[in-house]
Amino acid sequence: MADAFSDFFGFKRLTIKIGSALLVDADTGALRKTWLKSLAADIAELKSQGMEIVIVSSGAISLGRRILRLDAETLPLDQSQAAAAVGQIALSQAFSDILHTHNIVAGQILVTPNITEQRRHFLNAKTTMNTLLELGAVPIINENDSVATSEIRYGDNDRLSARVATMVESDGLIIFSDVDGLYSAAPHIDPNAEFLPRIERITPEIEAMAGGAASHLSRGGMRTKIEAAKMAVHAGTAMIIAKGAVDHPLRAVAKGARHSFFVPMATKRAARKNWIMSALPAGRVTIDAGAANALAKGTSLLPIGVTAVEGAFGRGDAISIFDPTGVERARGLSNFDAADAQMVLGKRSDQIAEIFGPSSRTELVHRDNLVLLEAS
Repeated sequence: MADAFSDFFGFKRLTIKIGSALLVDADTGALRKTWLKSLAADIAELKSQGMEIVIVSSGAISLGRRILRLDAETLPLDQSQAAAAVGQIALSQAFSDILHTHNIVAGQILVTPNITEQRRHFLNAKTTMNTLLELGAVPIINENDSVATSEIRYGDNDRLSARVATMVESDGLIIFSDVDGLYSAAPHIDPNAEFLPRIERITPEIEAMAGGAASHLSRGGMRTKIEAAKMAVHAGTAMIIAKGAVDHPLRAVAKGARHSFFVPMATKRAARKNWIMSALPAGRVTIDAGAANALAKGTSLLPIGVTAVEGAFGRGDAISIFDPTGVERARGLSNFDAADAQMVLGKRSDQIAEIFGPSSRTELVHRDNLVLLEAS
């Protein structure tokens, strides 16, 4: 057993995302304790080799439903939040008990988007997670579904796991799924779908394989996994999609079970630009070819080069910047809210100064708050 995880991709710090279907039996609503015990054994072995582990877990609502005897297929928001409140206790207790059998301490952290998207909260959460890791504990992260509403939540733990992985600067992120990786088409629909074991760059063609380019409004499935991969690899974190339903899922991947590996970008960015790049975009703008060329040369994004504004973002929110062909070229923090961005769209700097006053900033995104995506 000593060499079951030999080197494990060279990771020193690994974030693991676990979905509800892996933790909770679909028929009974009970925790799949045998599977969780096998995962804990894998984690203990990796930790014994010096690896630090962070877990991003779903399952609170699914567990809480059973405890509260809520049988409806779709729960209203108040019952969903109540189920989460009860399930969070059950889930954290299960992780704590099972990891304790390996003398591992678990620490629970519940997050909402404001914690990761607002810089001060982000830094506080990062410090807490890093301190837990330094003390040898395993942070267990979940979205705080007991208070989050549809308007202020991630909505999926794929992107949350990527956000957490970049927050703690993990070398690797492994997303355990019901499929064993990325295919050129849905394998249950197209028997000739090609499996992709290694993805060097996330191109528009790769996004199309997941059902089209993911937007900040999309939910679930392979689309959110590709969006998570974009967050991770651009921050220097490798990502793996693997089938998680087998016992000892980490050991299975280490021994060669089929998986898709997303290669991280070699360029290491400063911490602030990492945060901007992996922020959950609140909206998007489309720019013309001239603006795209200017951005590539290191300039700020000026409204005169913007052709479309989408979303309900506020000033200081992260936005995605797309070129005329639909390729995402950059992400940055907007100097305008969405309404004002619409107002200045296509205007020159002197025209903007006339609207908002001579002391106002005229860039939509200043170059200091902008991160270019490597060319695909």
